[in-house]
Amino acid sequence: MLIVDEIIEKLKDILSADGKNGKVFDKDVASSLDLSQANFATMKNRGKIPYSNILDFCAKKKISINWLLYNQNPGSLVDTTDKYWIKYYPEVNVSAGGGAYENEDAYESLEVPPYFIKALGGKENLKNIDAINVVGDSMEPTLNSDNIIFIDKTKSDVARDGIYAFTTTHGLFVKRIQRRVDGNLDIISDNKDYPSQILSKNDLSILGKVVSSFGMVY
Repeated sequence: MLIVDEIIEKLKDILSADGKNGKVFDKDVASSLDLSQANFATMKNRGKIPYSNILDFCAKKKISINWLLYNQNPGSLVDTTDKYWIKYYPEVNVSAGGGAYENEDAYESLEVPPYFIKALGGKENLKNIDAINVVGDSMEPTLNSDNIIFIDKTKSDVARDGIYAFTTTHGLFVKRIQRRVDGNLDIISDNKDYPSQILSKNDLSILGKVVSSFGMVY
């Protein structure tokens, strides 16, 4: 079984994936478990797990208690939790260039926790999602180096502003893209130390829109 601190961190991830703005604190976890901050702090300091509160929380969120407490996806048990998988390309690095889908067979199956499915467009959309790594700091603070980002390959129309993964003659990148009145594209790094660029839509090939990264939805 996970220790109390590990369970609390997983609860924070769940709350973050539910769309809570900003950083998730212990007080937010306490509120989600219907505990006062004082009681929560006491239980945390004593290493005591509030099982009944966590069970109620998991029931509301439709999360397997086995996954939360044991990191176990109980496919062999009578449980309502399904297993969901997407393609993860561990050798593909995006943002600083270098890397591309040169070998589409070079992927691993990445299991997606049930609470994360909505952020990826629902279980029927998982077949359209790929996961790749971020390198470099050009998209900080939105995306950090070594993050895993989730790309929806069906969302390749840059008529709507957003963060996209794309290739140019210089490599594979992830940037914020905004369409200009003249039809060209502003290629924007969220890190203000990096200048923006203007490209023609013919200068790049969109792989897909970044829909999530470690529970952060864009």
